[in-house]
Amino acid sequence: MLDGRRILLIISGGIAAYKSLELIRRLRDRGAAVRCILTKGGAQFVTPLSVAALSEEKVYQDLFSLTDEAEMGHIRLSREADLVLVAPATADLMAKMAAGMADDLATTALLATDKPVLLAPAMNTFMWSHAATQANLHTLKSRGILTVGPNAGDLACGETGAGRMAEVPEIITAVEGFFARAAAPGPLAGRRALVTSGPTHEAIDPVRYIANRSSGKQGHAIAAALTALGAEVTLVSGPVALDDPDGVRVIRVESAREMLEACRAALPADVAVCAAAVADWRVEAAGQKIKKTAEGAAPSLSFTENPDILATLSAAGPERPALVVGFAAETENVLDHAAAKRARKGCDWILANDVSPATGTFGGDRNTLHLITADGMEDWPTLDKADAAARLADRIAHALTATAAAPA
Repeated sequence: MLDGRRILLIISGGIAAYKSLELIRRLRDRGAAVRCILTKGGAQFVTPLSVAALSEEKVYQDLFSLTDEAEMGHIRLSREADLVLVAPATADLMAKMAAGMADDLATTALLATDKPVLLAPAMNTFMWSHAATQANLHTLKSRGILTVGPNAGDLACGETGAGRMAEVPEIITAVEGFFARAAAPGPLAGRRALVTSGPTHEAIDPVRYIANRSSGKQGHAIAAALTALGAEVTLVSGPVALDDPDGVRVIRVESAREMLEACRAALPADVAVCAAAVADWRVEAAGQKIKKTAEGAAPSLSFTENPDILATLSAAGPERPALVVGFAAETENVLDHAAAKRARKGCDWILANDVSPATGTFGGDRNTLHLITADGMEDWPTLDKADAAARLADRIAHALTATAAAPA
């Protein structure tokens, strides 16, 4: 998919810059030509020699280099690429981009380019969540800048939270997804979708956890179907034994709280489809394996309600997706419970399905869905999960297109 593509990689100053070396190698393995701009800060973490060796191209650093400008002016450098990729994108560089500054080669090239730009942010979690950074991110996205990540996890500074640069395979997927959409734009081209899938695991101790029987097959199929229609899809998945859908950015989580954090980090989105079977409760996990007692008494577990991801995404706010779709997996009074759930959660649509053991829905390949909206209910026939996903994706595309075409 990347054969013959020309990518301008800008490496800015952050510890995540070490990942850029592997990124160069992986891009070139897929046939891409990679030119690199290394900022002054980036050169504190990776050397020009290592970048040049892996890219097999000259590394550009100095805006005022007479030799570089004579051989490859910064305007030409920024426009000969098919995609400008910034990895890592620091808070400082994002702020300069939002303000339209051009005080070094990297920012000048970004301001001068007429090509799409994809950022892979990386910074301390408090820097990422700061109102200034989030405002800059909103500004950049409103101008059509694409992003991948950041992820939540352990950071180099010793803290934990969102701000970790997306892993190299995730960035590669985002790059491939961009070119796939550009080659064959569908009705959801330019739209961003968030999909949750699979179960969550809530730890009881280092060995045991609370979970459910969800396989993730329906959620993964929905992510693939939305991608096939041109959407830029982020799939937040609990533990599943499934391959990642092609062209989809996948974020793997364990618990409900991790899933909510990943969903928030993936916003804004045009549509959110909450297909994951999120555990309703969790317990305070023990630090060591809970052992049997001599008396044989069962341990006492105190439950706490997990965050409600569907209700959170459905709540009114500046980043609420235009369309929020939930699932209601029920074993009795399926339609009544689903309609009540839609009203309670505040989502736009809800898909009801019977997951009683006799149906074989959990873990199976077929599903019988009922779509409930403000306009009423549709009974869908029993379909392969891939076909059900394609049907839902078509409905989503129609709804978003109709909303965009509606008079103000």
